[in-house]
Amino acid sequence: MKTSKIAYLGNLRTEAVHLQSGIKIITDAPTDNNGKGEAFSPTDLMSTSLGSCMLTIMGIVAQRHEINIEGTTIDITKIMEANPRRVSEIIVEFQMPKNNYSEKDKQLLENAAKTCPVAQSLKVELKQTVIFNY
Repeated sequence: MKTSKIAYLGNLRTEAVHLQSGIKIITDAPTDNNGKGEAFSPTDLMSTSLGSCMLTIMGIVAQRHEINIEGTTIDITKIMEANPRRVSEIIVEFQMPKNNYSEKDKQLLENAAKTCPVAQSLKVELKQTVIFNY
């Protein structure tokens, strides 16, 4: 089954439609690469997908082990390299809600994040810096 359909809208902008839900995402080239920077760039989405995937898998593990992670937030920092132009590092910084996490809880959640499908799909050359603030 197809996942999405993407159309080029001109002016370095695309529109992606999630076929199952109809939800749309607009991308725009970043200002440092001839774009307007008015929406997520494709590399912004890739970096953001890493954090979303980590949090989703953590949610699955949290439900299974009855750990409350509701209210967790993530700050994503994407670091670009010039030659060749690529993402060289993604910094994923978690702000965990104030709960009394046991060491076992922390280990389960951190392992879930670091082994999510997106993390496992990215090249090993792309540095993934993951920080948990409890």
